[in-house]
Amino acid sequence: MLALGTLLRALAMLGYRPALWFPDSYTYIVTVFKPRPDLVRPAGYSMFITLLEPFHSFAVVAAAQHLLGLGTGVLIYRVARKAPKWAATLATVPVLLDAYQVELEHLLVSDTLFMFLVVSAVALCTTQRTSTVAAIGLLLAAATLTRTVGQPLIVVLAAWFVLRRRIRLAGVLVAAALVPIVAYGAWFYATYQRVGLVGANGAFLYARTMSFADCAKMNPPPDLKVLCDPRPPEQRPPSQEYIWAEDAPLVMLPGITFTKENDDLAARFAMLAIVKQPLDYAGSVLTELGRTFRWDRAVYPDQEVYSYYQFPVTPPGPPGRYPAQVGAEYAKLYEQGAIGTEIVEPYAGWLRAYQSMARLPGPVLLVVLLVPPVAAIARRRKAERLAGAPSWLVPWSVAVVLLITPAAAAEFDYRYVLPAVPLACLAAALSIRPDLGNQSGSQKEFSE
Repeated sequence: MLALGTLLRALAMLGYRPALWFPDSYTYIVTVFKPRPDLVRPAGYSMFITLLEPFHSFAVVAAAQHLLGLGTGVLIYRVARKAPKWAATLATVPVLLDAYQVELEHLLVSDTLFMFLVVSAVALCTTQRTSTVAAIGLLLAAATLTRTVGQPLIVVLAAWFVLRRRIRLAGVLVAAALVPIVAYGAWFYATYQRVGLVGANGAFLYARTMSFADCAKMNPPPDLKVLCDPRPPEQRPPSQEYIWAEDAPLVMLPGITFTKENDDLAARFAMLAIVKQPLDYAGSVLTELGRTFRWDRAVYPDQEVYSYYQFPVTPPGPPGRYPAQVGAEYAKLYEQGAIGTEIVEPYAGWLRAYQSMARLPGPVLLVVLLVPPVAAIARRRKAERLAGAPSWLVPWSVAVVLLITPAAAAEFDYRYVLPAVPLACLAAALSIRPDLGNQSGSQKEFSE
């Protein structure tokens, strides 16, 4: 599996040179040359790109991301070694061989780095050593500063140690995670005089609620009414349009979209919508989450974004929005040359053909997620109850949080699903047979 995964990534490097671009990519490059916290995205991925800047090659960045993808597969197999070998091997297949995973690694976006950091943290969770637990906290901090969806994972992994009655280790994990996060927050405050890691949480939650928010039901105060959309929810565009479209109510407010005043206003509107329409909000979250488990790969949220997740037939055009154009100029400095993507046949064509066939369908992911709880129920019925918490609980919980959080706070996106898949597969593999790690006879092995 590892050899096949390596071959696929070699084809990506040969077929799409030097890398593939996403609209967010240009923002990350700006931060490389102008080191300051971004209002929308934390700077962790920009720091990663900065480490590779001496090579002056986005091909090196793409290659490094492909290595992280392969490394994730190795970690999954290593942690799943207590399961039958066939189960441990099968758990690596989606991250190693899914064509969309390979394509995501070739995109200049933060998700591959985030996935590797989270899987690394989960892989260390069988430890009882203080130094290793501190490393888990640092990995989770790095993940949080790469994508803010990493924040709840600190609570999840700390809860795991509490569940195992390792209260001191839970404290070590939280303390280690907070040090870099607080330091980054201080940098953010010094830059913008605002508390937080980013300045767009309110705006994204507002956009999320616009899939159901009804001002007739909410009866908002006058200052919030400017954010209302008179169109019925079923006639509204995808949530992201309420952040980026020029005619969106939030975008039309004075100043840039993510000023403190605008973001606070958006947050107040979103919280009012959730409080006044809790069932509508819950139904909307379930609808977004349900997109994860569809068999087909429907075009969502729109054709433009959807196309970025496909290996293209023709080179993508230059960026259209002004901030991205600025980022493109900085990207030329990074590359010390042109930054367009060169499509080289027949390698690119082979990858496109492979992508049309090789992916993890949504219902299969749902089955993978259901395997651990179903296996646990079956063991209880057979009186095979084990002492302590099963080791599959950590990767399973993290996978569930990674799937639910974007659906609740932003919207569904195909690239948000992929980092959760290796952890779901790991949990399924670990649940195949009784958890040897929690049995007294294997305590020494578990500790090591």
